[in-house]
Amino acid sequence: MTTTERYDRRTRWFHAGVYLTTLGLLGTGWWLLAGREGDPSPLVWLTRLPDTVLHTWLGWALAVLVLVAVAFGRRAIRTFVTESVRFRRGDLEWFVRWPAALFTGRFGHHEGHFDPGQRVLNLALAGTLLALLTSGAGMGLLHGGPVFAVLVRIHVWATYLATLLIAGHVLVAAGLLPGYRGVWRAMHLGGRLDRTVAFRLWPGWSVRHDPTALGAYVLDLLGPVEMAAVRAHLRECADCRAEVAQLRKTVL
Repeated sequence: MTTTERYDRRTRWFHAGVYLTTLGLLGTGWWLLAGREGDPSPLVWLTRLPDTVLHTWLGWALAVLVLVAVAFGRRAIRTFVTESVRFRRGDLEWFVRWPAALFTGRFGHHEGHFDPGQRVLNLALAGTLLALLTSGAGMGLLHGGPVFAVLVRIHVWATYLATLLIAGHVLVAAGLLPGYRGVWRAMHLGGRLDRTVAFRLWPGWSVRHDPTALGAYVLDLLGPVEMAAVRAHLRECADCRAEVAQLRKTVL
């Protein structure tokens, strides 16, 4: 099986830290929202910390992870932001095809590092987590008053939204839906996934980051999914069209 690396080790570790911290925050947060503050949650038995204390510590831990990313991962953050906010031709067609593609795997072509659905989710999750962090920090510094009441409301509604977004993310990223089968390896087990899966989900990115893709295309050595991805990418990329033309001259 030919594989491709989707994310490097640092990105995977950062994702794991944010993922586990956020799940812990939501777990303790929902426990407290349910009025179970006096009853130890399962996490209390593991950490020996009260839920309120654990929730606060996890919030600060998430804030520290974000600060570390800002300090040491500026290039990755720049890529994340620019790739998430950019609108591309064909995005609307991708969304039209998306419901059926959840089951067929026949997603529309796109050129980005993230597919159009991921871009929307990225922005929504980033904004929601920022709201959770800032409102939580404000609640920790204040002790009552009208501003505190507003922060509590923001924190609660951000918890509701974060829960829905993360549940959807887990459903897709776990590869439980037929169209996303195999995608979970992008962030696990070394970050390498089957090349056919990568070309099907992120066609433009896969062509640009696979050094053998254009040569294999010229030699007709790719599978049907990869061939279709390269053809679609060549319609968008003049540089790759020029490289393919040069390769064909060399081969012939």
